[in-house]
Amino acid sequence: MLKKLGVIGGMGPEATSFFYARVIARTKASSDQDHIDMVILSHASMPDRTAAILTGRRKEFLGAITRDAKDLERLGADNIAIPCNTSHYFLKEIQAATKVPIINMVEESVRYVLDLHPDVKKIGIMGTDGTIQTGTYHRACERQGIVAAVPHDEAQREVMSLIYDDIKGGKTGDRVKFDTAYEDLMGQGCDAVILACTEISVFKEYYPVPASCIDAMDVLVQEAILRSGAKLRG
Repeated sequence: MLKKLGVIGGMGPEATSFFYARVIARTKASSDQDHIDMVILSHASMPDRTAAILTGRRKEFLGAITRDAKDLERLGADNIAIPCNTSHYFLKEIQAATKVPIINMVEESVRYVLDLHPDVKKIGIMGTDGTIQTGTYHRACERQGIVAAVPHDEAQREVMSLIYDDIKGGKTGDRVKFDTAYEDLMGQGCDAVILACTEISVFKEYYPVPASCIDAMDVLVQEAILRSGAKLRG
């Protein structure tokens, strides 16, 4: 029997829509009933995660996202997916608010890279300032005995502009901004790069990215399908 997936979305809305579309596309199904049931809370008014981290004003964000987790529990979710990398800095506090297991996109993404590339020594992280400064991916990499690298300041500004000015602004994104950050990370000797922001996952829908890039949202999609008892397509 398939399990029900709860999704805390809206961070941002377009990223959540792509997450839903990818779950449908990646599920092996020959009928409606072969797909998993999903409850999606597209909480677009959720306070900005990076701002909550950088300013220390966490209370409003935590209050909103923990209420969502409790709502999903009441609605019968068996697992919860949060297609937002930055919010995973607060994962322990969110998990403490509900008995429903929350899929850890950060840990799963690092494990996925190692499964795909067992000899990897250094992984580049392309994400928000919040994700970078909190070191969530750094700690996940350290637990696996590998090094995490981040773009230098100028390249990181391009990443933030790609996320906030472009994708969150309803645009398809600037290829030059992405390439600047990617080349910066590869220049630091990275063996692979994790696309650690779901807005960059949206960018990937419009532009091809190098094979060395691993999309954290794709990893979350795969885990969500498998933990819900469905099978992966292809």
